[in-house]
Amino acid sequence: MIINDILKRYREGDRDFRHSNLSKSNLSGMKLSNSNLSDSKLTDAHLAWSNLERCFLIKSDLRGAFLYGANLSFVKLKESLLMEADLTKADLHGAQLHKVNLEGATLSGAVLTWVSLYMANLPNVNLCGANLDGINLRGANLQGANLNWTNLNHARLSGANLQGAKLQGIKLKGAFLNGLDLQGCNFSALDLTEAKISGAKLQNSNLSGSNLSNAILRRSILTKANLNNAQLQQVQMRGAQIIQGNFMKSNLTETDLRGADLSFSNLNLANLTGADLTDANLHGAYLWGACLNGAILKNTNLTGASLRDADLSGVNLSEAILDGVTMPDGKIYL
Repeated sequence: MIINDILKRYREGDRDFRHSNLSKSNLSGMKLSNSNLSDSKLTDAHLAWSNLERCFLIKSDLRGAFLYGANLSFVKLKESLLMEADLTKADLHGAQLHKVNLEGATLSGAVLTWVSLYMANLPNVNLCGANLDGINLRGANLQGANLNWTNLNHARLSGANLQGAKLQGIKLKGAFLNGLDLQGCNFSALDLTEAKISGAKLQNSNLSGSNLSNAILRRSILTKANLNNAQLQQVQMRGAQIIQGNFMKSNLTETDLRGADLSFSNLNLANLTGADLTDANLHGAYLWGACLNGAILKNTNLTGASLRDADLSGVNLSEAILDGVTMPDGKIYL
């Protein structure tokens, strides 16, 4: 009776159905686009293939709802309950799901491009292979989530909890990862171009073979990180801590390393052409065969570093700290 009344009112142009009780109702395939169903009860409701485009479902209860293939594009679901809901193949592009609880929900094959899941609760959610281009996951709980092979290009993940999340093969071009705890993560051979990773914790992480060109890693902690053969052209790494980092054969052309701590790092055969190492600490670093053509070494601490066979053409060493440095010809600077 409630369903028939709502459908009748909808046909007559009414769109305000707030505080409705539609629990366990069958609304499959029905059109209610642009309606206001905020504060409504839709627990265990059947909404497969329904058209809810641009609806307001703020603070609504959709626990256990069956939303297979539903059109939820641009829907407003702020603070709604979607625990155990089935959103398989649902279209959620452009939807706003701020502080939504999706614990135990199924999102297989769902369209989630440019969705906002700000501070949403998504523990152990399976998003494997999903297209999340441009998604807003700031402050979201993704603990234990399966994000393998997920497209997170341009995604906003700052402040998110990714503890225990599966991150194999993900795409992070232009993504926002500022301040995240990513210690020990495996980001090898990934596309991280233009990613924003300032203030992140990346100790013992594996970034070997990854492309980080034009990325921003200011003040990030990369102690003992593996950046072997990584593309780091024009990366902003000012003030980063990269003690005992592995940069062997990496491309650091025109990279900003001002004030960075690279002490005891392996920079053998690295390309540092035009890199700015002003005030950087390379105490005890290895730069065998490295190319520093045109690099800026103003007040750079190279104490005890090894520059054997390094290319120093176009470099002004007069303002660098060279105590105990092994020079390109093998002689110790005294």
